[in-house]
Amino acid sequence: MKKIKYTITSALIAIIAIITTACATNTGNWTPPLVGPYAWIYNLFGHPLQNIMLHVSNLLGGTNGAGWAIIIITFVIQLIVLPLRLSSQSKMIKQQEKTKRLQPQLSLIQAAMKKNSNKQMQLSQLQMKIYKDNNMSMIGGMGCLPLLIQLPIMIGIYQAVAYSKTLASSSFMGISLSKPSIVFAVVAAILYLIQGYLSLIGISEQQKQTMLITVIASPLMTLVFSIMYSGALGLYFLVGGIVIVIQQLIATFILMPKVRADVDKELTKHPIKEVINQAMIDQILNESSDQMNQNKSDEITNLHEQLRKRNSGKQNRNK
Repeated sequence: MKKIKYTITSALIAIIAIITTACATNTGNWTPPLVGPYAWIYNLFGHPLQNIMLHVSNLLGGTNGAGWAIIIITFVIQLIVLPLRLSSQSKMIKQQEKTKRLQPQLSLIQAAMKKNSNKQMQLSQLQMKIYKDNNMSMIGGMGCLPLLIQLPIMIGIYQAVAYSKTLASSSFMGISLSKPSIVFAVVAAILYLIQGYLSLIGISEQQKQTMLITVIASPLMTLVFSIMYSGALGLYFLVGGIVIVIQQLIATFILMPKVRADVDKELTKHPIKEVINQAMIDQILNESSDQMNQNKSDEITNLHEQLRKRNSGKQNRNK
């Protein structure tokens, strides 16, 4: 489940990279696209965000106005998607807790798959049946909608700065918004690393191993992406990282205990159904072994029959 989410997240970030790279080459000196998909993206997201940033910057005044505009826009977007992300995390925690109760049965399936590759299809069907009979999905609450909502905003902020000489010449706390910022990139990566660490609190060792890729990849991608592109995007990721840490604190210390208590109550009323046990696994594997032995026996019998006929034919010719 986590691997699937990681793959989708990586694909979406790759889309951002392709779009932002294809737009142009010199920040602050580009002409906005007039035709094609990039023009559509700019007209729908980039230009409106550009106007908002310029308006807020003028209202606030000072050299940091554009930076504060990005912070305000980011906080508004993050607060909009926060309930969606918390809902997604709640579903994911519930999925993890239920999967933990199914683990004895799932472990039997996984061990059997390693022992006998010929029974992969049958064992996979049993695995799906374990989830189905216990009213669970194999992919769980992945929740990529919040990222999909943020995707055009990220691209829009990038384009807003890229296609405005005023914004491109702006800075925040002395850091240029049009050039890559190591400071923004490192701070944002640290925040996502903290979020990853918090997400590992209170879960099993097996779940930690599953989530480790995401925990490492998320801050790494944030660091690389922030270094590759403008300080405006780095600031966006930094502010988003602050909200993400707050979100994870809520999920770890408030949502997780509540969801676990709810799962315990639910399973008291509707206990986990046993779909497979060791005896059934042994029977499946023995059937496979017996079938293989029978096939070998049939092959030997057929070979003996062919040799007998061949010898009989030779004897008839000799007569």
